[in-house]
Amino acid sequence: MRGKRGLPMQQHPFTLIRAVIRDQHGQPVFKRALWLVVLGEQRAILTLVDAWTAYRQRYDLEHFFRFGKQRLLLAAYQTPVVEHEENWLYLVQLALIQLWLARELVEVQLYPCERYLPPQAAGAAAPSQVQRDWARITRLALRGTPAPAPKRRGKAAGRATGTHLVRRPRQKVVKKAARTRRQAA
Repeated sequence: MRGKRGLPMQQHPFTLIRAVIRDQHGQPVFKRALWLVVLGEQRAILTLVDAWTAYRQRYDLEHFFRFGKQRLLLAAYQTPVVEHEENWLYLVQLALIQLWLARELVEVQLYPCERYLPPQAAGAAAPSQVQRDWARITRLALRGTPAPAPKRRGKAAGRATGTHLVRRPRQKVVKKAARTRRQAA
């Protein structure tokens, strides 16, 4: 493999795996083989099955990040405080777990463009379908709750007069270096 100026590949040895998926008759499922690269100091310890299992787990991660960013606002919360951002990530993960646990309670509501999809097995609702039916699920769960109805408390007083907020420290602006003609070519 070719490296770059600051990253020569000969200093980073790897194991190359060629994976061919076959059906029950021994015929390849796909035209081309899948090539996987295993990097790191412990690559000799991993078996081929371990490498394949790790590769297959990436689908769960990719679907979580896509659904989290598009539907659960995973990347929408922006703050300079790292602890607040970590708490937000935990909240999004908890929301996804709730959707996963409620998947068996869903009455699937298909959009008009989805009416031609094949029917799904019971308990196999997608997280987006659970999210669509979430209002009905929570109404069922909250029926007969012992908690009293919330009371209106009026308008909040806001900050006390004379409160001085601590200004955030100024951060140095990071600028990219100007591209030279040699780099542009």
